[in-house]
Amino acid sequence: MRLSLIATVGLLGLLAACSSGPEAPSEPQVCYHLGNPGVKNEEPRFNEVAENVESLEHCAAQLEVMRLSFLRMGGSVQEITGAYGGQFIFIDRQGVWVAQSFDGGRFFTMTRSGDGRLIVPSAIDWNTAEARAAAAQADAQPATTAQ
Repeated sequence: MRLSLIATVGLLGLLAACSSGPEAPSEPQVCYHLGNPGVKNEEPRFNEVAENVESLEHCAAQLEVMRLSFLRMGGSVQEITGAYGGQFIFIDRQGVWVAQSFDGGRFFTMTRSGDGRLIVPSAIDWNTAEARAAAAQADAQPATTAQ
């Protein structure tokens, strides 16, 4: 049992080392937008969005402001990818997802309130009708991956 666990962990480490995606910058307190993610024949580039950013959540808020600004100027991209502290941030219409690698598993970090704002899931009072309606609406929308 223990030997198989060690072998599995080792195999996962090797697979992570062979990842072909870009590596997130790990400069502290700097929020980045990832330009050209997944575009063939284009090198992905990290554009600095803000410095002295307190946390990953604050970086996600900065990226959301940028996303909304692009949409107001006539853009059509609904998903945006960024990085903070060596982690990738993926923002889509459902909320914010975080991953250690570009192609790795994503973990749900923030959700959208009924009016579209980003909030941490623990801030939702699930006993209200509005929260239940927002959850039902999110479940009805097909999941997309940000790239």
